[in-house]
Amino acid sequence: MYKRKSIILSLLLILGTTLIISGCGTQPATNTGSTLEKIRAQGYVTVGFANEKPYAYATETGQLTGLNVEIAREVLKGLGIEEMQGVLTEFGSLIPGLKAKRFDMITAGMYLTPDRAKEVAFANPEYTIGGGLAVKAGNPHNLKSYFDIAAKPEVKIAVMSGAAEYDHLLQVGVSEDQIVSVPDQPSALAALQADRIDAITMTSAALQSLLTTKKDPNIERVEDFIIAEVNGKRQQAFGSAAFRHEDNDFREAYNRELEKLKESGRLLEIFEQFGFTKHELPGDVTAEQAIEMW
Repeated sequence: MYKRKSIILSLLLILGTTLIISGCGTQPATNTGSTLEKIRAQGYVTVGFANEKPYAYATETGQLTGLNVEIAREVLKGLGIEEMQGVLTEFGSLIPGLKAKRFDMITAGMYLTPDRAKEVAFANPEYTIGGGLAVKAGNPHNLKSYFDIAAKPEVKIAVMSGAAEYDHLLQVGVSEDQIVSVPDQPSALAALQADRIDAITMTSAALQSLLTTKKDPNIERVEDFIIAEVNGKRQQAFGSAAFRHEDNDFREAYNRELEKLKESGRLLEIFEQFGFTKHELPGDVTAEQAIEMW
């Protein structure tokens, strides 16, 4: 009798241990799910951004704002996500940080390019824009295009690391020796003010925002800047938010809400808050089409 009870107790102990082990083995399943499901459940999203006015930047009080930030904020609210936690990083670190899962998404007015599309999945375009150029007052080198810079090897130009303008400069014949990479836009302006370079370039809206903020009479924007055309394509691009390739449900949900902003006119209202106009609206161009236009 005692032997029988011992056997039963042993079996129960073994069964209990098995259940505990099985429970431990299946526990991670409760943590699985898409990124979109995760952020909906937790109520906030972690967004990587670079200090690039007017697209994405932190105010003096630490508030995350900017054209693409406010667009993303509205879209995410439509998805039931009320809180956005911004992580400031250098522009060139955005895609690596997204892929390493330090961010759930990135938004910084990033151009949609074929090379970047291999690394991340872009949402549909939020704006379209070309480049801009700033020089010392009086434009001593008479620069009106990237071609002018290529024709003057002594001229040096600063561009933000990882920005599309770097490739645009190379495409028109500017040598790598002429290009000075900087971590952000303020660093580019500081280099120009200190006479370390002769010009700076970034998207036209970002350049205007920077110059308006700094109000340096010794620096001027090249108002008659000519956007180059290379192999039949203008050096004008589309910008948007980006996601990991495996987060396609997140991207598609983002696109649906973005389309609602366009149709309602709310997108243009956000544009106007940051000095953009209807001319920068992306129209019905999809991410795939924008990449093909590059």
